[in-house]
Amino acid sequence: MTREVSAREFYTFAHPPERFALENGEGLGPVTVAYETYGRLNKAGDNAIVICHALTGDSHVASHGAGDTGEGWWENFVGPGRPVDTQRYFVVCANVLGGCQGATGPSSTNPATGLPYAMTFPTVTVRDMVRVQKRLLDHLGVKRLLAAIGGSMGGMQVLEWARSYPDFLEMAIPIASPARHSPQAIALGEVGRQAIMRDPKWRNGNYYPGKGPTDGLAVARMLGMITYESEAAMLTKFGRRMDVEPTVFGGSFQVERYLAYQGEKLVKRFDANSYLYLLRAMDLFDLTEGLFSLVEAVRTIKARVLVVGISSDILYPTWQQKELVEALRKAGVVAFYREVDSIYGHDAFLVEPEKMAPWIADFLGGYGKNFLAAGIWPAAGEKKEVI
Repeated sequence: MTREVSAREFYTFAHPPERFALENGEGLGPVTVAYETYGRLNKAGDNAIVICHALTGDSHVASHGAGDTGEGWWENFVGPGRPVDTQRYFVVCANVLGGCQGATGPSSTNPATGLPYAMTFPTVTVRDMVRVQKRLLDHLGVKRLLAAIGGSMGGMQVLEWARSYPDFLEMAIPIASPARHSPQAIALGEVGRQAIMRDPKWRNGNYYPGKGPTDGLAVARMLGMITYESEAAMLTKFGRRMDVEPTVFGGSFQVERYLAYQGEKLVKRFDANSYLYLLRAMDLFDLTEGLFSLVEAVRTIKARVLVVGISSDILYPTWQQKELVEALRKAGVVAFYREVDSIYGHDAFLVEPEKMAPWIADFLGGYGKNFLAAGIWPAAGEKKEVI
């Protein structure tokens, strides 16, 4: 089977009476997922790579060439001759379940009522998102997944791919992601949720077809942007520079205006209820849930794994990625660690993807074997030993 797509498409499944079973036991259907593909699926159906997007990302990971003026969020990373080379690989990027950019979520119509689901939408998990993506790949004719790649929430999906489908996935590349959401990350998410839910325009989630809690969502985004940066990045980009005369109520410093701009920008394209649901899905993510240890949690993984950390990440600091690699290796999984040296914090995987491009291109091209041959191990200075 060969297939080439140059625009966003939609796949809908679980039509009544079928129901898509969620991890919490509830059913959902029909389920629609928006997706984009790049390159061609080979006849064997085994050259596919899934790109998993982060919290407010979408399926438009890269442009589709001539005539496509919409730049993707990983434009210099995915495409012909790029680290994820669409001349070699069939690349799929899908909007996540619970989102608002083409996949079924709280703003979608509940067929039972004819109204938006709003807060009657069931709780979804990262595992639910990945299971929807698996249904999509089955639909597209993918027989075996060469790799799953993603940063932040996308990296959580990658880890879930490796755990849930060990015989289907060849390589996993989680970037700036933890094995479980820490109390610190949960606390930050809760402040963002409260900003939305305490906005009078939220109306317990029943604000459709209006704009909803734009002020609350903007504040939640402002908080999020702080965690995506680092102190060094803030100092370099903004310092204490002011655009206007100082006032007691703020808005004078460049960093204040930057945060306001980011908040205003998000509310134009993202649904507040989806933001709540996806934040909760991240909080619920925990590879060790119901198990004794992280080593036990990853023992069934068969994929080769390249874990990428970011030196200045304050949201998911590098000890979390190193902990993951240590557990993977103790479980007998072929796993490697590389660290991006950047001042740009958590967002470095989007801002400076060129710094990790050679590792990822080499890892994909050699199925991880090149890393083994080079003796590249999880951390600088660690004793090299054969896995």
